[in-house]
Amino acid sequence: MTSLLSQLKAMTTVVADTGDFESIQQYQPEDATTNPSLLLNASKMSSYRGLVASVVTEVGRLNLSSAEQVSHSTDLLAVRFGEKILDIIPGRVSTEVDARLSFDKQASIAKAHKLIAMYEQAGIGADRVLIKLASTWEGISAAKKLEKDGIQTNLTLLFNFTQAAAAADAGVFLISPFVGRILDWYKENSHSQNLNGANDPGVISVTRIFNYYKQNRYATVVMGASFRSVEQIIELAGCDKLTISPKLLEKLNASQGEIVRKLHADKTGEIIDATPIDEQRFRFKLNEDAMTTEKLAAGIRSFVSDQRKLEDWLKDF
Repeated sequence: MTSLLSQLKAMTTVVADTGDFESIQQYQPEDATTNPSLLLNASKMSSYRGLVASVVTEVGRLNLSSAEQVSHSTDLLAVRFGEKILDIIPGRVSTEVDARLSFDKQASIAKAHKLIAMYEQAGIGADRVLIKLASTWEGISAAKKLEKDGIQTNLTLLFNFTQAAAAADAGVFLISPFVGRILDWYKENSHSQNLNGANDPGVISVTRIFNYYKQNRYATVVMGASFRSVEQIIELAGCDKLTISPKLLEKLNASQGEIVRKLHADKTGEIIDATPIDEQRFRFKLNEDAMTTEKLAAGIRSFVSDQRKLEDWLKDF
């Protein structure tokens, strides 16, 4: 019998959620995603000290102020990691815009264009890169403009249906609805004792979004993210894509059994009405949803914290 990972790859595009080249090489995913937290962890690994040193040296030769050096160093590091990852995978790498720009549409657009230009200078086309943006109203608005500019996007920190509906209306290339962080919130705030399997609120959320997209023929790709267990992954077998940490990829690769496809583009159940999401409706719906409000804010704070730690690490390197 083949491993759970091999079976999953036959139903779903598997994406590696890491900046570690060795893990990517080992599990041979189609795509890979990075974020400030993953880059911080990878940068501190001894095997990547040479790459970090080359970035620091390269930026040090430029005529930039101290603040500009710090900003450019983190951008260049993200691109250099992206380059190495693209040497390994056949698909795309997702590179994240600084989370401090999550509420600034124009600055997010400018940063995205800068990152794509840096990839192009390295000989990598925009068709192999996804720019990650937080699923705030400003992030989704920036993504809408970037898609029109020919830069494809990945909307991250997505926790509810309203964010997903607005992203689809904006014509974004891909969304990353978080599964594990939704479950974390319900474990802390719900009295329910049955939050496993098909009753997992993160699984339920992604399933509903997937069905809505397929029913309404949205081209936006659904990529489940932020998994806490193999069980969550198996419950979403058949989703367009799933981005999975090396730890869970290892478990899937080492486990056998049978995976049953759970999501089908042509079997989406009860019809979910498509209602256009304007800014007022978006903000009200998010305000009504305590889980999404809290998790979105916490996610942005966490990414900003790790971005600052990465900057401090590079300053002291």
